[in-house]
Amino acid sequence: MRGSMDESGPRVAIAPGFGWDEQDAYLFDVDGTLLRSRDRIHVNSFASSVQRVTGFEVTLAGIVLQGSTDTGILREAFSQAGIPAEVLETHTEAILEAMGKTVAEQRHALDLVRMPGVEEVLRHLAARGALLGVATGNLEMIGWIKVEHAGLREWFRFGGFSDHFPIRSELIGHAASKAREMAGAEAKVCVVGDTPRDIEAARANSLPVIAVATGRYSFDELNPLGPEVCTTSLADLLAFKGTTA
Repeated sequence: MRGSMDESGPRVAIAPGFGWDEQDAYLFDVDGTLLRSRDRIHVNSFASSVQRVTGFEVTLAGIVLQGSTDTGILREAFSQAGIPAEVLETHTEAILEAMGKTVAEQRHALDLVRMPGVEEVLRHLAARGALLGVATGNLEMIGWIKVEHAGLREWFRFGGFSDHFPIRSELIGHAASKAREMAGAEAKVCVVGDTPRDIEAARANSLPVIAVATGRYSFDELNPLGPEVCTTSLADLLAFKGTTA
């Protein structure tokens, strides 16, 4: 299902006592949270890179991409195709490098759309002194290319990516550690994402989470999972009367 903005209008749910804009650092997911890709350049880079490096054919058909990591998707694609795991282990670095190069070479053709209210919320949080980072299942080169292409790079001081973390909870944990290295050991770190996997990864690291229904999952699918905040969009969250001054 698509997000619920067009279905039932703006909706925001905030856990009692949680200051959504009072955290010390924020880890923003990219796809579905900051932006949406209207091209298939990143998606197509998986099969083309695997074929170029190994000669094997893989497909992403049947694999859930939302909330997944690029390295995790590769593992699943290899398994689904019946390719021995040692082939991936041997060629992982070359495949990831080929994926990054493929996207970089086609960056002029990327068709990205910012999600509603993204820059306004980033500006609002930065003005309050928050440290902003990305924590995405994208590979590092691909994630930064997307953020730069969407005109959002200036807001982010660090990032967490999937190059070495196929499991999203480990990626989030690594990114949270980087945030605390920069903002202080006791810094309050909050995850911002658009899928149940973002919520699960935040919970696995005892972090609060802002869930935005701007990706595949609707407000009614995300809110029952118990995020500290659930909103139909970041624009709706910023406009919500509960926003602190």
